Amino acid sequence: MMAEDITQPSEGDEAQHRAQMARKKALQDARIAQATQEKGLIIVHTGPGKGKTTAALGMVFRALGHGMRIGIVQFTKGAWESGEAAFARELAGRVDFFALGEGFTWETQDRERDRAAAERAWAKACALMEDPHYDLVVLDELNIVLRDDTLPLEPVMEKLRQKRPALHVVITGRSARPELVELADLVTEMKLVKHPFRSGIKAQRGIEF
Repeated sequence: MMAEDITQPSEGDEAQHRAQMARKKALQDARIAQATQEKGLIIVHTGPGKGKTTAALGMVFRALGHGMRIGIVQFTKGAWESGEAAFARELAGRVDFFALGEGFTWETQDRERDRAAAERAWAKACALMEDPHYDLVVLDELNIVLRDDTLPLEPVMEKLRQKRPALHVVITGRSARPELVELADLVTEMKLVKHPFRSGIKAQRGIEF
């Protein structure tokens, strides 16, 4: 069996690559040097794809590694036990987790009840954002209650505009309002390519909840 012929790059190719990487490094270093502002970010995860809450919880995991204190409010979840809620109880004192929703609107079928639940969750969110002990606050599915007008938009916008300068706030849920997208510092839209539910596969423990 003949040995595979692996063509080695020429000295000219290597020199060209080094020059290209040097230009790229210089450009990147210049961008880093220009980014001198430090502030608490408003971060929005939206779009029809799965992974919005998951991405927010990934940020929580990263922030915990830096010794940060976390507050999480879930606006629609709460009618069932989730893996994140169970694990958060083991992190008491570092992560404070409040699942204050009562399920999807097609489950409750009661608009006033939905509004009352959203108002309770928003009151808790405001308390967390005002508390200087918290470095990162996650408002999970806030976009949903804003989209459905279960919670009025303007008081939310005003509170976010007035948040503590060092506080990071992560907001999740599909259909983010344009005003919130405009206000945010970082917006990521999850694109749905394929989902097992469409193939008749039920929600999986540890993946969906």
